Amino acid sequence: MRLRIVDAFTDRPFRGNPAGVLLLDGAFPPDAWLRQVAAEVNLSETAFALPLPPGEDADWALRWFTPTAEVDMCGHATLATAHVLTTGGLARGPIRFRARCGILTAEASEDGTITLDFPTSSLTPVETVPAVQQALGAGIVSVHDTAAHIGDLLVELADERTVRELRPDFAALRGYARRGVIVTAAAEDPSRGYDFVSRGFFPAFGIDEDPVTGSAHTALAPFWAARLGRNELTGLQGGDRTGLVRVTLADDRTLLTGHAVTVIDGELLARP
Repeated sequence: MRLRIVDAFTDRPFRGNPAGVLLLDGAFPPDAWLRQVAAEVNLSETAFALPLPPGEDADWALRWFTPTAEVDMCGHATLATAHVLTTGGLARGPIRFRARCGILTAEASEDGTITLDFPTSSLTPVETVPAVQQALGAGIVSVHDTAAHIGDLLVELADERTVRELRPDFAALRGYARRGVIVTAAAEDPSRGYDFVSRGFFPAFGIDEDPVTGSAHTALAPFWAARLGRNELTGLQGGDRTGLVRVTLADDRTLLTGHAVTVIDGELLARP
């Protein structure tokens, strides 16, 4: 079975967010095997894609696993999967994925980017949880809860420098959100090519820091569109490893655009 490692939301190797991609045939293997593969790959997400017969509501069924759990929505591994399908000649035009969060689409452009069509997350203001503030070790400007498919706390910090220099207490942070905590701030200098910065922490799912979280941008897009007065924005996410996500807010849908590059193409010898 052919296994790829794809760096998503970047146009060069060893940046962005790496994801495992495994294309299946016939049927999904047992969940226990999928979890073992994801744990072996040991990246923030491994995507498993299964082609669907003609006449279905989608072209591929898609599932995502962290090293410890299955998740409802994942942006960077969807981008990575679409990259594998388009560069391998297995798909042309829009690709429809059936996932736990509904039907998602991806489409490649002539400039090499891929655009994902995801549901926009709702944002609900909530009170600051003192334990979260203590675990982050930084002053908090605002906190929002996000929709069920994401389940993150979106935490606004004072400025870009605070976001970049943050060193959370991951053990203390674990358990204070359904999925994770996204911290964000406005860009200090938008002329650098991005409008806001963010970082994502998911210790409850076995991921202390996720370099570039596509799904989180379905909440970051409406958050920053309301503050900056524009529906087309670019976000920079990451600590030591970063990537760019272009977002377009279209009411209840958010378009996420980025590059991807395959860095490893190998064979998985352990079959179900």
